[in-house]
Amino acid sequence: MERVLEIRDLKTHFETEDGIIRAVDGVDLDVHAGETVGVVGESGCGKTVLALSIMKLIPKPTGRIVSGSILFEGNDLVSIPENDIRKIRGRKISMVFQEPMSSLNPVITIGDQIAEAMRLHLKISRREALERAIALLGWVGMPSPPERIRQYPHQMSGGMRQRVMIAMALSCEPRLVIADEPTTALDVTIQAQILDLIGRLKTEKGHAVLLITHDLGVVAEAADQVAVMYAGQIVETCDAVRFFSTPCHPYSIGLLESRPSWRGCKEGGFLKSIPGGVPGLFNLPVGCSFQDRCPEVRDICRKERPALFEVEAGHFSRCWMNR
Repeated sequence: MERVLEIRDLKTHFETEDGIIRAVDGVDLDVHAGETVGVVGESGCGKTVLALSIMKLIPKPTGRIVSGSILFEGNDLVSIPENDIRKIRGRKISMVFQEPMSSLNPVITIGDQIAEAMRLHLKISRREALERAIALLGWVGMPSPPERIRQYPHQMSGGMRQRVMIAMALSCEPRLVIADEPTTALDVTIQAQILDLIGRLKTEKGHAVLLITHDLGVVAEAADQVAVMYAGQIVETCDAVRFFSTPCHPYSIGLLESRPSWRGCKEGGFLKSIPGGVPGLFNLPVGCSFQDRCPEVRDICRKERPALFEVEAGHFSRCWMNR
């Protein structure tokens, strides 16, 4: 498969009164055409900052990409001018944000919001853009698209607004779609429908999808590859089947063991949890960032920072235990 996105040693930091927050701290990640890569981890591990780094939407002046590269179609997005990134953002790389109600403009109709990017990037008329918007809303499963384009965000349910966000992301037929927690706050039935839409992005349209979530059920349903983030780093990456069957990193194992199960609930068992909390990203410990929560911690873990070791072909883990 063609590699659409290639991230190497990416570091994104924020300057605060308490110190420098290393939100993304040396990330390597590849995304291929027709593939969904799921990025998982606890809240605050750097998933969304990674997505915003790719989109070049890091808030300034406190945040900045310190080093590394983001290669997309042969261009390094880190170094290209702002005018050039505007031609890519929304046109070739688009993003489905976590909260559609805060991302959609409350005083502009749905049709005009979907049409805006098409008129800007594709240089087409408002009428043609609205016709395409109707077709897109139909593709994402919106009932009565010709009527919906005249409505406002507050007139729609959460699931409908998320469909609008997906339609907006697809309006200019991008090569890469970033979906940041696309099923948050949706009921189970609507979640399944949104995940089905994400699956159709790669099977019917051939898009590459970067799926950011903390929900392992979403990953199991939609992802081909899995990248586990912890404290700004990728600590394990492999295909989804191996992640759920033979995880290697203690953090990945802890995440999977924390999932609620029907059998455990029936037998009156308690949910397992990973002890402790994520360390402050402005004061990371020497060595492995997971050392204070790890049941397998060794002396070397407190002295040296592990690299991503290849456990087997295509399966990498940032743990001395897997060396």
